[in-house]
Amino acid sequence: MNEYDVVIIGGGAAGLSAALVLSRARRTVLVVDSGSPRNAPAAHMQGFLSRDGLAPAALLAAGRDEVTGYGGQLLSGTVTGVAAGPGPRFEVRLAAGGRVSARRLLVATGLRDEIPDIPGLRERWGRDVLHCPYCHGWEVRDQRLGVLADASPGSVRYAQIVRQWTEDLIVFVPAASLTTEQREGLTARGIGIAEAGVNRIVIKGGRLAGVELDDGRLVHRDAVFVPPRFVPNDGVLAALGCDITPDGWIITGPDGRTSIPGVWAAGNVANPRAQVITAAGEGSAAAIAINADLAAEDVRDAITAPGRVTVP
Repeated sequence: MNEYDVVIIGGGAAGLSAALVLSRARRTVLVVDSGSPRNAPAAHMQGFLSRDGLAPAALLAAGRDEVTGYGGQLLSGTVTGVAAGPGPRFEVRLAAGGRVSARRLLVATGLRDEIPDIPGLRERWGRDVLHCPYCHGWEVRDQRLGVLADASPGSVRYAQIVRQWTEDLIVFVPAASLTTEQREGLTARGIGIAEAGVNRIVIKGGRLAGVELDDGRLVHRDAVFVPPRFVPNDGVLAALGCDITPDGWIITGPDGRTSIPGVWAAGNVANPRAQVITAAGEGSAAAIAINADLAAEDVRDAITAPGRVTVP
């Protein structure tokens, strides 16, 4: 069985950033990645200092080259399970067969977006059906925009944020669902209100053309924002018994440490608000903490090593 100081599950920005730091610290590192990043549909990545506008795939390709340049290893595939051994030791089982062992484990498997089951939404996801105004707002500024909302306080606040990028914004909400206060806030900022169910997203010429309502109306829009439900890909962490918050997210310390000794988490698997640059920073912080933890163990092992000569 191959043995590593650290096995990292997930090769996105968080996982590769951690692998880079740990490889440079001369740790043996294996990154296991399924090759299906959340932002794959997006043509460009925004808001990453010095990499603004870069294709997400190009960032990951550069990161993989950097990691392997320092001796880190990459493996395409998925993990089917992790078993904790004595002390902070882990046996990682691979879908392709075989297993590897790790002194420490970092999970950076991200999250998935659950969006409303409306025809056309998934087809245009990451193109002109968008979820993050900070990631995509500039690219669709001053266009005819829409927000598919559910009239919850968070959803209506989200629409107010999107308003910063355009004066032509319509929020689509179920009939009779807005409170008086919500309606007042929307109309005060010139946000149009379409109170009806959404039947489908209309696509013409390979791009979004508008929103068809269940009463037959077609509201022409150039792009639509949808606040999705974030669901963490935390199967490995849950199986290990990591503590979670009441709303279902893994609890971590400032450096990504979980409640299970030897296990860290970084990026969207634990932080739904982390953008690419945030996830990369969290991966780096976790790597530094992991290396310090390994160094402390190295000291303990050296002190208790058989045949060690004690200096008087």
